[in-house]
This record gives sequence, structure tokens and C-alpha cells, in this order.
Amino acid sequence: MSLDHTSLGKMTDQPDSPETAVLDPVPNPHPDVEYLARFVAPEFTSLCPVTGQPDFAHLVIDYCPAAHLVESKSLKMFLTSFRNHGAFHEGCTIDVAKRIIQAINPKWLRISGYWYPRGGIPIDVFYQTGEPPKGLHVPDTGVASYRGRG
Repeated sequence: MSLDHTSLGKMTDQPDSPETAVLDPVPNPHPDVEYLARFVAPEFTSLCPVTGQPDFAHLVIDYCPAAHLVESKSLKMFLTSFRNHGAFHEGCTIDVAKRIIQAINPKWLRISGYWYPRGGIPIDVFYQTGEPPKGLHVPDTGVASYRGRG
């Protein structure tokens, strides 16, 4: 695992696609402590692979770091690289999880993808790597299920 940073402290061009985006690991300042780190991306966007229309999601990414954390600027660049990427909701959500796992090998990870309705049906996608470590405080995501206008 390289600790050369692709974006931290540098002017950075937006990656063309999720495949070309790089997630930078940074050393965990407290690898001896099991704690939860949370990223929230309330304006995640991608494209429907069939129609090319935009899809929108509220992502909540929870993880218990091991030796490394995800550097937040590289994560932002990675997430925004989906803007012009065509994939189904399930594919985008799981692809984000897999890339984080590949980049930092956390002790535990959970991603919750709350996708806004298209065609009248919201699709929520949830994935986690297994049971969280014993004693790890894992709060609710705080995102309500879609209820429409009333």
C-alpha cells in the first residue's frame, strides 16, 4: 500500500471515472482503539446506465479503521467521479464499499445508500462486511426511509 498522496495538499483534476480515481490511505493515529469513522455524502450522483438520466443518493459510510484511514479529499474526488458514470444503484453502492475495502482494509465497514425515487420507487442499498467489532458504537444512520410528500 503506497502512502503517496494523489490529492492531499495539491491541486487535483477531477477523475474521469471511478476506475481512474484513487483513494489515498493515511495512517490511523489510533490503531490501538476500535472506533467508528463516518462519512456522509448527501448529494451523491451517478447516471442510469439505461436512460442516462441522473440518479441521486444519500450515502452513509461507516467504518472501523485498522492501520489506515481514507483521506477525505481523495474520497470526495472518488465519489464525485460517479457523476458521469452509468451504473445501477446497487452497483454504485457496492462499488464504493469495495474500493474503500481495497484501499484501507478496515476492521469493519457498512455502507447505506438511500437512493431517491425514479419511476416512483426508491431503492435503498445496504452492505456491511460482517458483524461490527464487539463493543463498537454504531449509531443509526439518521436517514429516514423515503416517505414522499406527506
